[in-house]
Amino acid sequence: MPDVRLASPRGRWILLTTVLGSSMVLLDSTVVNVALPRIGRDLDADMAALQWTVNAYMVTLAGLILLGGALGDRFGRRKVFVVGVVWFAVASLLCGIAPNAGMLIAARALQGVGGALLTPGSLALIQASFHPDDRGRAVGLWSGFGGFGAAVGPFVGGWLVDGPGWRWVFLLNVPLALLCVPVALRHVPESGDQRAHGRFDVLGAVLGASALALLTYALIEAGAGGLFVAVTAVAGLAAAVAFVVVERRRSEPMMPPDIFSSRQFTAVNLVTLCVYAALGGFFFLAALQLQVVVGYSALAAGTALLPTTALMLVLSARSGELADRIGPRLPLTVGPLLCAAGMLLMLRVGPGASYVADVLPALVVLGMGMVTLVAPLTATVLGSVDVARAGLASGINNAAARAAGLVAVAALPLLAGMGEEAYREPAAFDIAFGKAMGWCAGVLVVGSVVAAATVRRPPPGCKRPECLRHGGVTAPPLEGEPVRKRLS
Repeated sequence: MPDVRLASPRGRWILLTTVLGSSMVLLDSTVVNVALPRIGRDLDADMAALQWTVNAYMVTLAGLILLGGALGDRFGRRKVFVVGVVWFAVASLLCGIAPNAGMLIAARALQGVGGALLTPGSLALIQASFHPDDRGRAVGLWSGFGGFGAAVGPFVGGWLVDGPGWRWVFLLNVPLALLCVPVALRHVPESGDQRAHGRFDVLGAVLGASALALLTYALIEAGAGGLFVAVTAVAGLAAAVAFVVVERRRSEPMMPPDIFSSRQFTAVNLVTLCVYAALGGFFFLAALQLQVVVGYSALAAGTALLPTTALMLVLSARSGELADRIGPRLPLTVGPLLCAAGMLLMLRVGPGASYVADVLPALVVLGMGMVTLVAPLTATVLGSVDVARAGLASGINNAAARAAGLVAVAALPLLAGMGEEAYREPAAFDIAFGKAMGWCAGVLVVGSVVAAATVRRPPPGCKRPECLRHGGVTAPPLEGEPVRKRLS
C-alpha cells in the first residue's frame, strides 16, 4: 500500500512534479488562443491554419487520452508520465522554432500526443503514491494549483506575445520540463496496475483519432468545396462507424460500449458535448474578437478573459456542495442558460467597446454559468456508473468535451461565414463573431433542455469528485480511479 505522507519532503516533491506536468498542458490550452492573431501575421497564415493550430493538438489529445492512461497502468505511471513530459517539451520546442504554419500544425499534433500521456498520469501518480488519509487533500491541492495555472495562462500568454514573442508561448514548456523530469525520476515512486492485462486497444484509438481528424478537416475546408473534401467527410464518417464496431467487438475496448447503458451517463455526456462545444468555440473566437475588432493587445486580451477562470477557481467547490444538497438537475439546467446569456451579452463587444460596461458583464455571467455547471457535471458523471469505473467515466467525459471543442472550432467559422482572411478584416470578423455567438447560445440552450429532461439525482453513496477547485475552460476536471467513497 502506498504510504507517502503529504507533509513529508517526498510528498511535497511528488506534488510539485504532478503540478508542473499538468500545468504544462493547462497553460498551453489557454495561452495559444491569445497568440493566434500574431501567429497568423508572422507566418502569413489564413483562418484555416489558425483553426488547425488549435485543432491539431486537440485531435491527438482527445483521441489518445484514454490510451495514455492505460499505458501508464501497464508499463508504469512514472515512466509514461516522464515520457509524456519529454515528448510534450520536444514538441513545444518544435512549435517554437516552426518556420511556417504547416510545421507548426504538425508540431501541435505531436504536442497532443505528449499531453495524452502526461495528463492522466499526473493525477494517477498522486492516487498511487500518497497514503489514503492524504490522497484527498493532495488531489485538492493538485486541482487548485492547476486551476490557478489555467487562470493565469491567458495573462502569461499575452505578456509573452507582446514581449519576447509568440514563440515563447511554446518555448516556456522546455524549462518547466527540465525541472519536472529530474524531480520525477528522483522522488516519485514507480507504480502500476497489476490487474492490467490483455492487448491495448490501439486500433480503437487510431480509428477514433482518425475520425476526428478527417471530420475536422472536412468542416474546416467545407467552404472551398470540391470532391476531396466530400471524400474526406465520408472517410471520417466511415472511421467513426468502424470505431463503434471495433469497440463493440473488442474484449477490452478503450471505450466500453456497455458503460453507455447507464441513461444518466449518456445524458450527462450529451450535456457535456453541448456545453464544451460552445465554450471551445467561444474561447477560440473571443480572443480574436478582442484583438482584431476591439483593438486590444495580446496582454490586454488575455487579462480581459481572467474573470471566467478566476470565478471557477474561487467558487466551483461551493457550487459542488450546493449540487450535493439540491441535486444536479437544476444546476445543469440553469448553468448552460447563464453561459448562453453571457455569450449573447458578447454581442455588445465591438469597435470601441468598454471593458467595464460591455466585456466584463458578459464574462462574469459566463463565468457564473460555468461555476454553476462544472462541478455538478463531474459529480453526475462519476455517480452514474459503478464506483470501480469512475476513472474510466471521467476519462470518457473529458475526451468528449475536448472532441466537442475541436468540432466547434472547425465548424463555427463555416457556420458564421468567416472567409480565409477574416481575422485581417475587423468589420467582417465582427459580423461573423455575432453569428457565432448566436450558434453557441443555441447549442447551450439545447444542452439545458437535455439536462432538464434527462438528468436525475445520483443514488446515495456514489463517487464524488475530489478536484474541487477547477479553473480549466476547455474540459471538465479529469478524475482518477476512486480513492475514497464520500457519502452524499
